[in-house]
Amino acid sequence: MSDPMRPRASLRTAVVWDVLREALDRRTKAAARDGREALDVLDTGGGTGNFAVPVARLGHHVTVVDPSPNALFALERRAAEAGVADRVRGVQGDAHGLFEVAERGGYDAVLCHGVLEYVDDPAEGVRNAVAALRPSGTLSLLAAGLGGAVLARALAGHFDEARQALGDPDGRWGEGDPVPRRFSAEQLTGLVEAAGLGIGAVHGVRVFADLVPGALVDTEPGAVDALLRLEAAVAEFPAFRSVASQLHVLAERDSG
Repeated sequence: MSDPMRPRASLRTAVVWDVLREALDRRTKAAARDGREALDVLDTGGGTGNFAVPVARLGHHVTVVDPSPNALFALERRAAEAGVADRVRGVQGDAHGLFEVAERGGYDAVLCHGVLEYVDDPAEGVRNAVAALRPSGTLSLLAAGLGGAVLARALAGHFDEARQALGDPDGRWGEGDPVPRRFSAEQLTGLVEAAGLGIGAVHGVRVFADLVPGALVDTEPGAVDALLRLEAAVAEFPAFRSVASQLHVLAERDSG
């Protein structure tokens, strides 16, 4: 994999990045037929630019919407260090008031990563993301997976918390759970389809990465690359997808 991020960090992002890059390549070829060399990409909740900066490195123009001024400051610095400051724009805002700071129907691709867990109305968040797309556009949606949380709590010996998460409407394991909401693959694809997009692919992300001891990955020669290959291999298998820490949905809309 040619992930532009550091190998250890890429364990959390590699599967999503590979799928996203292929989707952007397809959109770029389509845009070229209209005389456009670069895409306009919207990254909602894009924070410090984990995806925005690599996307800009591909030559695209990225608008990052995030509620945190500190994150946007770090984004600006990161984009400058990467030499893509002219292709990355950060604006303060959130999914609820998205069109106060972003253009409706103005983007070839919208990234909505780590947002639905925290918004008051996930359905509205998805509808706004879809409404930001041009008639032909791609949505990349990433959210916390229910099954991964249940498995992680059980393997840590917190069996009651695992059962609590399994039966909780929001997939939370207790009052101390830092994640407000988790999803099954069926819930995420249902939100996307209700907003009018067709599902292109669903992937499980971080199936093993959060379970393998960090010391093993850091000290065993070749372990990071081997784990990256394993994560890529199991990402599309429904059995493994159901226990992934995160779920990635790629959805597309075509004018023709």
